[in-house]
Amino acid sequence: MKIEILDDPEAVAKRAAAIIAEAARAAVSARSRFVFAVSGGHTPWAMLRVLAGENVAWAAVHVLQVDERVAPAGDPDRNFTHLRESLLEHAPVPPGNVHAMPVDSPDLAAAATSYAATLRAVAGAPAVLDLVHLGLGPDGHTASLVPNDPVLDVTGADVALTGVYQNHRRMTLTYPVLNRSRRIVWVVTGSDKVEALARLRNADGSIPAGKIRQEHAMLIADRAAAGTMK
Repeated sequence: MKIEILDDPEAVAKRAAAIIAEAARAAVSARSRFVFAVSGGHTPWAMLRVLAGENVAWAAVHVLQVDERVAPAGDPDRNFTHLRESLLEHAPVPPGNVHAMPVDSPDLAAAATSYAATLRAVAGAPAVLDLVHLGLGPDGHTASLVPNDPVLDVTGADVALTGVYQNHRRMTLTYPVLNRSRRIVWVVTGSDKVEALARLRNADGSIPAGKIRQEHAMLIADRAAAGTMK
């Protein structure tokens, strides 16, 4: 895994946006489309706002979600609420290329199956995403692959549901599809991530994030999160 340590969250957001834009241009050139999935978080929202101003062939871009809280549409706890405000209101992504997780469905199990079908429709069967943006929690979770949840053991589906975690059930991409992606960009900021980040770097499988493949991954962290890491 390649690692870049920058001064602060603003620098991390700008660098991550530039990397995603570069990946988008390469994917469109090679395969005529760019299919990427994004996570939530304050630095990622800043990243997406910068990304909206990058030179990208937006008509060829498909935007998916890595995970989402089960909450009403427009709820501030929903990642999609911030995805819309930070990226989609500023970049001309065709509405048909925006694929929100259907967490407001009355049948969440069917909704997860439906979202897996969406992945296959836009990224092939099996689905191979061009780029996945991931964050890291202080407890070592990434996406909504949270400690001690049965979702960690899902191998036969690309999308699954969690139990209640931090007051919400969640829908999440699972290890199989994340580990098939062509590229992963980790964005990690904040001093509360020091221990988890060190374990991620060491591919510590005792935390959920440590089970993500690192061959095609890049980590962009600020100095607060990196601690003594060089």
